[in-house]
Amino acid sequence: MNKVTLACITLAISISSIYSAKTQAHAIWFAERSSQLALIYGEGAQDLDTVKRQDKVKRVTGYNKNWQEQSVKLVESGHMMILSDNTVYAVTGMLDNGLWSKTKDGKWFASGRDQIPDAVLSEHTKKHAVHLRGPLTKIPQLKEQQLQIIPIGNSFSDQKGALVSYRILFNGKAVQGAKVINDIVNDPDQKPLISNDEGIVTLPLRNQGLNVVAAIYDEKSTNLAVFDKTEHLATLSFILPHAAE
Repeated sequence: MNKVTLACITLAISISSIYSAKTQAHAIWFAERSSQLALIYGEGAQDLDTVKRQDKVKRVTGYNKNWQEQSVKLVESGHMMILSDNTVYAVTGMLDNGLWSKTKDGKWFASGRDQIPDAVLSEHTKKHAVHLRGPLTKIPQLKEQQLQIIPIGNSFSDQKGALVSYRILFNGKAVQGAKVINDIVNDPDQKPLISNDEGIVTLPLRNQGLNVVAAIYDEKSTNLAVFDKTEHLATLSFILPHAAE
């Protein structure tokens, strides 16, 4: 094997590792807990303490069926943050997770490159979420959602396995290159699909129950001395009904 071939293989492995790792980020979404709607922060089976992170939650907005805003807030309930109004049709949230840097030994620190100059990666991370209280339905572009997953169409199947196309919007515009998976809760390590030049990906509905679709999109840094990029992670969660008992 010549040096050029070896170098290409090494580069491919490195890119693949980075590519996979970046689908393994913590997200926020909403889910029912003891008949209350709670904000979840985690990845896969993780359901981490949101109370100690509540100062990072910058916005929570409720909506009625006509997508008119309803005033809601998060309130403490043990180690959870639950929604004050359990009657909303939909709810959105945004959490600014701040600066994080990764060192060569794989450890993460809540600081920028200006504080950890030898970091292999420094990023600003933002989490966005849209939740429907029922099945998938048409969703408008929401101005407060910087990164948003929008299902394409006017009506959708309520059965798992059905294909759905989504458009990924960043600042209201379709973006190419977003990494999208159809279940960050039960299969966070799945290989993502990449949005095309129209911002579109097509994925099967994953669960006959809670579905949490996730998309990651990297925004260019506004200050390279402090962070390499801003990583936006958005979720769209909804519920497919189970069979009658």
